[in-house]
Amino acid sequence: MSAALVVPFAAMAQETARIVDEPLELTMHFHFRDKYVYSEDWPVEQAVAEKTGIHIRNIASLATTSSRDAFNLLIVSGNLPDIVGGDAGATLKDDFIRYGLEGAFMPLDDLIEEHAPNLKAFFESRPEIRQAISGPDGHIYFIPYVPDGKFSRAWFIRYDWLEKLGLEVPETPEEVHDVLVAFRDQDPNGNGIKDEVPFFARDEIDAVRLINLWDARVSGSERYGDFAIYDGQVRHPWAEDTYKVGIGHVADWYAEGLLDKEIFTRGSRSREYLLGNNLGGMLHDWFASTSTYNTALAEEIEGFSLRPMLPPKTVSGDRFEDARRQQVQPAGWAISVTNEHPVETIKYFDFWFSEEGRILSNFGVEGLTYEMVDGKPQFAEEVLNSDTPVNAQLWEIGAQVPRGFWQDYEYERQWTNEIALEGIEMYEECDCLREEFLGVAFNAEEKEVYDRYWPSILTYMTEMQQTWVLGAQDIDTGWDAYKERLNSLGYDKVIAVMQAAYDRQYGAD
Repeated sequence: MSAALVVPFAAMAQETARIVDEPLELTMHFHFRDKYVYSEDWPVEQAVAEKTGIHIRNIASLATTSSRDAFNLLIVSGNLPDIVGGDAGATLKDDFIRYGLEGAFMPLDDLIEEHAPNLKAFFESRPEIRQAISGPDGHIYFIPYVPDGKFSRAWFIRYDWLEKLGLEVPETPEEVHDVLVAFRDQDPNGNGIKDEVPFFARDEIDAVRLINLWDARVSGSERYGDFAIYDGQVRHPWAEDTYKVGIGHVADWYAEGLLDKEIFTRGSRSREYLLGNNLGGMLHDWFASTSTYNTALAEEIEGFSLRPMLPPKTVSGDRFEDARRQQVQPAGWAISVTNEHPVETIKYFDFWFSEEGRILSNFGVEGLTYEMVDGKPQFAEEVLNSDTPVNAQLWEIGAQVPRGFWQDYEYERQWTNEIALEGIEMYEECDCLREEFLGVAFNAEEKEVYDRYWPSILTYMTEMQQTWVLGAQDIDTGWDAYKERLNSLGYDKVIAVMQAAYDRQYGAD
């Protein structure tokens, strides 16, 4: 975007951002990430209040250490403020829709059509987002946090170990196996001890990611244990025959010592520990944060080189990546039916989707965290070079918090190192990203079926996943009993309501 385009808009925004002639205070309950609440002292919020004339007074309490509990207690009380928002868990989108259908939150469609040109334009340009957040009655009950960018995680491998052992980047399941065997047996860290951990992971979703090599899928989204769409049909990847094959091979590799023996228990510090001690060889993890180990360990481990590699081809010759950034987060905000200023409130929501509001929500306050350079916001050097992560600095001033806003990936690109950016470009050129399942909106009867059966089904699936990988049971002999158990737990019933909701929401025939 050129400066010539930005300046006229900025000048116009100064005239049109004002929503009310006299200052207006709106109350809001906004609890997020289990330990934060919306603050009227944030520089971002103060800047928006000055521009729009609308001041937000938060009523959520910091004494509550669960955003989910805070939301539930508010709903039970029945005493709703003007705005309800936050990121109270993966079901918040469903809650906004559920309580909207029950009359707690206003349908926003007409308000957007008449008073929110930025939101209207956004939904017209991204109809898949509108579909994803609509209720079963077709109405919108909340404005979501919309992430930006495609890629989240990637396959990483120790290039220095490959070079030392005279190996190429693996391209097939057989080659991945052979490389992991070499990492296990040929002492690539050079300490004379057979202590290398060929493949490891921090999260459960990445502990089983290797099943993709046999055309199975971890999920259709970044969320752990999510559903996926197969030619218009809703199914769960962990009930498919390809999953049986994939888990069987992963269990074999675990038994061979190619996977971290503590892959399900070592937890979030496994990356730091195994890389920092020159033990880990291959993983699937976040682009930006994983790439930083090249800088962090450069002086401690001579020649350390951990770089992204393309997803290996599957046994059928396919190449795909099924980890991506969510297109819609279960976060945002809604307007309570008790709100006496719905027009002013939707205009306030709309401001965040304007160019000016988007810069504030993504980059913070000009002169404080960024400056405009060639018409684009550029973070200050002290922000980029701080010991505190950039996103943490932004949260402290009210930017990048999960209000209803449209993220701009440029905010992250500025502090992502070249290794990660090169990897993202490589994945972009590969065009191997699987489509995300954006979820469905249930009616009351469907939601009752889903809530009754699905939690116990997912628990059982996860338990059996670990049972098989750890070798406590053979998947070939246990698969039929597993499928029978899924159906006895209500799997077919869940799939039926999922499919009905999917057909209604996405217009399937």
